[in-house]
Amino acid sequence: MSESEWTKILGWPGYRVYRSEINEEAKTVRLWVRRKRGNRKLECSGCGRRIHEIAEVYEREVRDLPCFEYRTTVVIELYRLRCPECGIKAEKVALLPSKAPFSKRFEEAVGQACESAAVRRVARQFGLAASTVRAIDLRYLQRWAQGRRRPALRQLWFGRERKKETLDEFFEKHLSAFQRSAIRAACVDMWEPFRQSLEQWVPECRIIYDKFHILQHASQAVDEVRRAEFFRKGGAARDLVRGKRWLLLTSWLNLDRGKRRQLNALFALNRRILKAYLLKESLSQLWNYTYEGAMLRYLQSWIDQLRWQRLKPMEKLARMLLDHLEGILNYCRTKVPMGVIEAVNGNIKALLRRGRGYRDMNYLLLKAQRLAATKTEFLVLQKAVVCIVFQILVQRRIYGLLQ
Repeated sequence: MSESEWTKILGWPGYRVYRSEINEEAKTVRLWVRRKRGNRKLECSGCGRRIHEIAEVYEREVRDLPCFEYRTTVVIELYRLRCPECGIKAEKVALLPSKAPFSKRFEEAVGQACESAAVRRVARQFGLAASTVRAIDLRYLQRWAQGRRRPALRQLWFGRERKKETLDEFFEKHLSAFQRSAIRAACVDMWEPFRQSLEQWVPECRIIYDKFHILQHASQAVDEVRRAEFFRKGGAARDLVRGKRWLLLTSWLNLDRGKRRQLNALFALNRRILKAYLLKESLSQLWNYTYEGAMLRYLQSWIDQLRWQRLKPMEKLARMLLDHLEGILNYCRTKVPMGVIEAVNGNIKALLRRGRGYRDMNYLLLKAQRLAATKTEFLVLQKAVVCIVFQILVQRRIYGLLQ
């Protein structure tokens, strides 16, 4: 194959192949490239200014995308420039964004692979060490973060612990006094340190409790009833209760005909589990109201259904709802797209599970930003790294603030 044909296959703008070498045994392709005659724009890698004086010519070997089943290595001819400000500096080449021995498009291919696969799997795919893949992925995300457009006041921020001091740090160091004064509402779970920090730093802020967090407590109450009935019943009745946990935690609308038949058999045997399940399902209707008086009446009627039922976990749930009544009613005053918050939570969980933990918080932050921006997938979050997720309403527009 001629050098001109290799130049077309390589596709490096401004460069031509002047020598090639193929090793059939090792399955490798080696290409030597240099600038085309018309490509004389030289920039200093330090200050970025155009330089005409060349101090030295040298070669640099980088790995590029594979050519079919052949691993491709490019030996590129580069210049060291004599910059009046920086001294002797290597030229700036857009195809080589870092000092690592990889081309830009190779690093982009590795970074894109890391968006949907674990680092070790990507390392096996490209024949690299896992630490090398993480370094490439971090550089890829940093370049993406520098080039993307950010809307005003929309951030992702992580803290290590679910403490008041963690949220205090966010308000003190990452928001100005003017930004804090513009916050109108915040959506949080019912963790007491969050409420204390919000009341200290943004006293005019309206606290809204997360719908999905409350429904999670309702599901836990149903599970407690199931466990109590499992130990109370005996024989065949106990066998029927066993293994129904996930069915009871799933919404009735999301169950197929076979699963509904199983639940109906359980409900026919045990009325307490039926009542607990119906109470859990009906509680989700609370957030359909737009008038707080109607929401309050519905909640009161829901609590009235607990009389004489002897469902201790549900009674405990009712007391918790009354203790946080103001934050629940605030949803009528300020509508919050809670599904967006849970979707981002799910993205972060997927990253934690796929990466089996992260030591570099900045790396995790970039991964979460990239996943949220590309909307790759929405999965579920673990309590491995503390993520305070809340949303604020600033000047009648909603912005997500994720810690």
